[in-house]
Amino acid sequence: MASHAGVSRATVSRVVNGGPGVREEVREKVRHSVEELGYVPNNAARTLVTRRTGAVAVVIAEPESRVFADPFFAQQLRGISRELSDHDTQLLLMMLERQKDYARIGRYLSAGHVDGALMFSLHGDDPLPAMALQTGLPAVFGGRPGWPGAEDDPDLLYVDTDNRGGARQAVAHLQERGRRTVAVINGPLDQTSALDRLHGYCDALGIGAHEADPSLVAQGDFTAEGGERAMARLLDVSPGLDAVFAGNDLMASGALRTLRARGRRVPDDVAVVGYDDLEPAAWAEPPLTTVRQDVEGMGGMMAELLLRRIGLAEESVDAAPPRPVVTPATLVVRDSS
Repeated sequence: MASHAGVSRATVSRVVNGGPGVREEVREKVRHSVEELGYVPNNAARTLVTRRTGAVAVVIAEPESRVFADPFFAQQLRGISRELSDHDTQLLLMMLERQKDYARIGRYLSAGHVDGALMFSLHGDDPLPAMALQTGLPAVFGGRPGWPGAEDDPDLLYVDTDNRGGARQAVAHLQERGRRTVAVINGPLDQTSALDRLHGYCDALGIGAHEADPSLVAQGDFTAEGGERAMARLLDVSPGLDAVFAGNDLMASGALRTLRARGRRVPDDVAVVGYDDLEPAAWAEPPLTTVRQDVEGMGGMMAELLLRRIGLAEESVDAAPPRPVVTPATLVVRDSS
């Protein structure tokens, strides 16, 4: 191929492997030769030389039924996939159905099949962070880390949104609309996103988390069905409530269904605010007021941080080391409040 393009073998190698230092006209000559000769790199041989696989594992600590039913994951995977594709890196998706899947994933990650891992939707004392540490595999996490010692780890990388501030905006908006009895439907409190949103709710009410009225706090699971059940419990114990903040849009949509079934008008009787601003929020009846986070963008940022850490993304010489990212959250007001 070098002979065909009239360049050195080193130049061909740099072009084929995406290396820097080659003029655009020379790159074009090599690309033309690649097409003319039908060259396909031998990935096995390349891996032996570069010690890289060209693949990244995306590990979601949720079962398939949850991942494929929640548009949040589709948006995040879209952002991840686009960023990896731009750097000619493959995405390997792994999910957790049962406890024994941790051992399977641990074996795979430690066997050198991927160059790094993106991990998100972690719960409580999830073993995934320890697995990444034990294998020495570069990793980036989705969401604020909540495991012991995470805050003191200077090398830890994660991408999150300002969950606490977003929840504070949501409840403050309800208060500004004259609502006086504001309930909350939480996501699983072994996830930092749900915990931070509960704290934001309490911030807006001017209370500590331990001071929240238990009759106005219902536990959900980030699903529409969980939102339906939680809303029903709230109405049973606090029939006079006039607003509810749900920890994500799916739970908010479930709350809307229960309110309709109970004959409550939205927003006349009960105002509703969600969190995420995924596409179904605008399709809800009525359209849902919600807190927007850039889910697709956050996925892309996770992939970018990982590619920088493993050296697959080009950087300027004076580029700062990759750092954790917390993106802003913005209230989007629609008809439900």
